[in-house]
Amino acid sequence: MEGGLIFFGLLAFVVIIVLYKTAIVVPQQSAFVVERLGRYAGTLDAGFHILVPFVDVIRYKHSLKEAALDIPAQICITRDNVQVQVDGVLYLKVLNPERTSYGISDYIFAISQLAQTTLRSEVGKIDLDRTFEERTNINTAVVAELDKATEPWGVKVLRYEIKNITPPADVLAAMEKQMRAEREKRAVILTSEGVRDAAINTAEGDKQQTIKNSEARRQQQINEAEGQAAAILAVATATAEGIKRVAEATRAPGGAEAIQLRVAEQYINEFGKVINNADTIILPSNVADVAAMITTAMNVVQQNRK
Repeated sequence: MEGGLIFFGLLAFVVIIVLYKTAIVVPQQSAFVVERLGRYAGTLDAGFHILVPFVDVIRYKHSLKEAALDIPAQICITRDNVQVQVDGVLYLKVLNPERTSYGISDYIFAISQLAQTTLRSEVGKIDLDRTFEERTNINTAVVAELDKATEPWGVKVLRYEIKNITPPADVLAAMEKQMRAEREKRAVILTSEGVRDAAINTAEGDKQQTIKNSEARRQQQINEAEGQAAAILAVATATAEGIKRVAEATRAPGGAEAIQLRVAEQYINEFGKVINNADTIILPSNVADVAAMITTAMNVVQQNRK
């Protein structure tokens, strides 16, 4: 009885071992490479699988997820013979587990080494000043070269990103001085351009002000000339009207006597002014002959009437 229990116990243990070895559950986004008697038998996708006991063996396990591979920092020499330290990160994915298993012994190590050599080659094609601005082009070139090499291995290189580009300390100091000088140069240029623009604006303002002032003076002169012409015209009109009325008055009864009286008054007033303002006076012989002067004036008036 005890022997039977031991037998069944051993049989159950063997069954458990066989089931453990033959019943396989493959996780999602994983692939297991199965060998049968030392030869490739197939690739197991995600799910439950049964293997042939003691014949099938899972030799390789691969993750089909995108993986990030850190590329160690290395010394690269630029085209102008400056040493820079560059590191990066590489993103890749297994597409064909069979090729990845049998195409190369260690694809991670191979891709890492190939990425470093390709990066040194690409950095050596450009000068130090362009390494920072050409980072995108360097990344694209590294991905293109790695993708060609890794295709037979069943691995797809998706992208490569440079993390840091570190020049030597003395080169960094020189670059800092150069950038500071460039910033000071731009500041001086901007200041001079500002002064130039201010001077141009001031000159343009003065020009516009001069033009406006000249236009104002011209308009003022025009207005003054028009005012003077209007004043002269008004005076002439008033004078003509006065003369006309005087002429009409002389034709009226008593007009001639009024003219004689007015001429006599004017003669006496003007003669008095001459005597008061002059130190020495030379008088004509008939200075007191007011009647003769009035007669002469009346003769002029009579001729104008005719």
